[in-house]
Amino acid sequence: MIDTPYAVGAIAAMAVITFGLRALPFLAARFLQSSPLVQRLGRFLPLAIMTLLLLHTLVGHARDNPSGPWAEGVAVATVVALQWWQKHPLLSILAGTALYVLLRNWG
Repeated sequence: MIDTPYAVGAIAAMAVITFGLRALPFLAARFLQSSPLVQRLGRFLPLAIMTLLLLHTLVGHARDNPSGPWAEGVAVATVVALQWWQKHPLLSILAGTALYVLLRNWG
């Protein structure tokens, strides 16, 4: 049989800890926003993360695809060219994704 006060206390403790962990980044951001290191990381880290994700994905798909990584290369080149030309991220991502799906299913 479950002890009701114990269960309510355990749930309350979990709720307080979860709320505290979710609020901690917002509280820490107040103190870290003026740090030059955090500002520098905020400028370069998103690009580094996206580059690593892209390389990981391309290498993984190149190994799985017996016909080679040409579909991935064409799609990435299309995204880069459209982004450089139009500077519209949604258009670049949608066009690159559509071209990739088309090339993988067609070729």
